[in-house]
Amino acid sequence: MAVAAATGLMVSGYAIVGAADNPAAPGTSPGPGPGAAAKCEATQDKREMRGAWLTTVGNIDWPSEPGLSEKKQKAELDKRLDEAADLELNTVFLHVRPTADAFYESDLEPWSKYLTGEQGGDPGYDPLKYAVAEAHERGLELHAWFNPYRVGMDSDIEELADDHPVKKHPDWMIRYGGEGFMDPGNPEVQKWVTRVIMDVVERYDIDGVHFDDFFYPYPDGDEKFDDDESWEKHGEDFEDREDWRRDNVNEFVSGVHDQIQETKPWVRFGISPFGIWRNDTSDPNGSDTSGLESYDVQHADTRTWIKEGMVDYVVPQLYWERGFDVADYEKLVPWWSEQVEGTDVDLYIGQAAYRAGDKGWDRDTLSSQLHYTADYPEVGGDVYFSFKSLTNVADEAYEELAGDHYSDPALPPLSDDSREGEPLVEAVSGLTATSEDDRARLEWEKTEGASSYAVYRLNSEEAELVESGDVEKYCDVLSSENLVRVTGRTSLETEDKGTAYVVTALDDYRVEGPVSNIADPRG
Repeated sequence: MAVAAATGLMVSGYAIVGAADNPAAPGTSPGPGPGAAAKCEATQDKREMRGAWLTTVGNIDWPSEPGLSEKKQKAELDKRLDEAADLELNTVFLHVRPTADAFYESDLEPWSKYLTGEQGGDPGYDPLKYAVAEAHERGLELHAWFNPYRVGMDSDIEELADDHPVKKHPDWMIRYGGEGFMDPGNPEVQKWVTRVIMDVVERYDIDGVHFDDFFYPYPDGDEKFDDDESWEKHGEDFEDREDWRRDNVNEFVSGVHDQIQETKPWVRFGISPFGIWRNDTSDPNGSDTSGLESYDVQHADTRTWIKEGMVDYVVPQLYWERGFDVADYEKLVPWWSEQVEGTDVDLYIGQAAYRAGDKGWDRDTLSSQLHYTADYPEVGGDVYFSFKSLTNVADEAYEELAGDHYSDPALPPLSDDSREGEPLVEAVSGLTATSEDDRARLEWEKTEGASSYAVYRLNSEEAELVESGDVEKYCDVLSSENLVRVTGRTSLETEDKGTAYVVTALDDYRVEGPVSNIADPRG
């Protein structure tokens, strides 16, 4: 509990239902047997969102530049995913549709220009398919990050591929602020973007669908967003155009959520909105801030999305430091916590790793912000922008943060809290352990339906508790402190500390199955 309190993890139950009834292999002990078929209640938490945005637009994070060979692109992505695992992250948000184009093989939209330098240029492989497989191998979740409406800068629009959707439907696009945007008020656009997203959900083994903060565009001076045609055609039920715009976004968000739930309910749907919904000077329900209001400017009614369960999680971009007068981190965290309290929507905080080194951002600023959120149990983790920052401008800041808050690995959050204690996977079987040169080598059999595996290291006393079959006694043993690694592989090499090991499988909903047999490299 001390670790959970110190790191600010959200209380999110875990369960070990049943237990392995496996014949003992050499160097192993049987599991506690079928008599231990009661669930472990959450006596301490070991689930936390630890994510980073892997940005492809402008080649910010990956690939480093367009036109690299397939081999070099894969090598760069492998490095990023290895870094994510080394940084004790458990989720990567991969930008798969930056400008109404694709980082995956699609019959609907052209290949992204950030792969080859030319929109529509075939990179010779399927980057998303490769990324999902490699992320899962490392025990990382992969959420597919879509920008619903952005088409690109004016210069990009002049070079659109012939099969780009707005080339076929020029009336779908509105130019604004030197950029092109698909019109959120056009019902055909809403249907199209939903179709594009569901195509990915249906064909790829992704763990989540993610939107950033781009709905209606950020303001650009006094320029008007010219959606007169859509407003005249489709706004007849509204007296106010602003309300109509918000309804367009709400209908789109709700529709995507519903279709994902109907198709793959374990795939989580979340949005990362601008950090201010409304200021309390505009709305008594707003936050004690005085900055740009996404409700009015981008027509993003995040509060309604939460209250009506249109999303599974939100990641507000709180890119301001503690004490910043316009948008104080210490005022926004409690406001967002209050919005999700009592709902089924999870809250993670979008952290500005890219600001490390800026004025007011010292080495300990990020760690300090996580210390502050520790007092808010509604906060279930953090997502960092952007990935590259964690290994360059924010490397020292992240090192301090990790030392203070990420001393132990963390399981990913449950995709559906109502499924706690109802795993779709059986016990891991055939766990063996051998030791050589101070390294322990663990191997086990593949478990049908497992999305990943959690490996625990136990001392002799803890191993005896597990072997006893007394669930009340051994649940505490399967803790964050004893968690060695989450992996998608069926083997693991780790430091040999002269201890025993057990493994559990996680199903698609991230629920843990029964505990395996006990394996001790000492025989």
